[in-house]
Amino acid sequence: MARRVPEIVVDLLLVAVAAVWGASFLAAKELVAETGVASGVALRFVVAAIALGILCLMRRERMPRGRGLAIAALLGCSQAAIIGLETAGVHLTSATNAGLLISLALVFTPVLESVAARSWLPRTYFVAAVAAVVGVALLVSEGGLRTPNLGDALVIAAAVVRAVHVTASGHLTRGRHDSTLAVVFVQLVVCALASSAVAGADLPRAAAGLSASGWVDVLFLGLLCSVFAFVVQLWAVRRTSATRASILMGTEPVWALAVGVAIGGEAVGAPGMIGAVLIIAASYAGQAIERRHRRSRDEASGGAGDEPVSSGRASVAAIAPTPSP
Repeated sequence: MARRVPEIVVDLLLVAVAAVWGASFLAAKELVAETGVASGVALRFVVAAIALGILCLMRRERMPRGRGLAIAALLGCSQAAIIGLETAGVHLTSATNAGLLISLALVFTPVLESVAARSWLPRTYFVAAVAAVVGVALLVSEGGLRTPNLGDALVIAAAVVRAVHVTASGHLTRGRHDSTLAVVFVQLVVCALASSAVAGADLPRAAAGLSASGWVDVLFLGLLCSVFAFVVQLWAVRRTSATRASILMGTEPVWALAVGVAIGGEAVGAPGMIGAVLIIAASYAGQAIERRHRRSRDEASGGAGDEPVSSGRASVAAIAPTPSP
């Protein structure tokens, strides 16, 4: 009989996942400053794909076939687009801004899921969405209202693509029984191939000239932010409630802000701090409203309504978690 893992251990591991994802924005910013965006993304995905491939071999995971393989490859393409946009965006804006702006996916995703399910969310949800948008405006204002710079815009675009990715993942993989690790491995291989093709001849030159600190960033992004985070997420979500996991992993923007300020030396003024609080609070409020709406809808239809865990990365129900930049 398997030994029951203490709940505090599960909680700490979920917080650790949120922490490494929050720190990933600063690591990505440092890496692409040395390698360029395309080569940095490619190196991260190559390392992650190799590591997860070894894990799949050790576990003798069965690779998806036919429709399952096509779905995994398609989701890999959208995943590559997300990370490409995030990494390009964080290169042009602050790691703090990027970490907070990407949390808007928590607001966008339920809207798309509502459209797909033809069940509109209550008005209070859209109040939270407006609060999040106001928070974004304050965050990027830097003391005076202005339009977002290109980096901010790219990260917001990544949040929109992520919402589409999560929604599509849930619908395309529902009812399938392909191995989660195998599906993620296929996605990482597609991402590695796509990003390597974009990087082209710059990739081997970037790898050859990468400094020791650059390799630390690559290993951190590939091993901790991808392989470790995915495995822990899948392991932990089976040992705690969906709501509890969602709250713990949803602390990612807080870690992004803390790491950007404490380690990256980035400054956030009073308007930015107010905006950060609004974004985080609105994201949590939006999640809570969406959960209550889904539960009431499931109760009305007589369904069990086993809710997915949304971390801003992906739904566990979608079996397609998205790595941080």
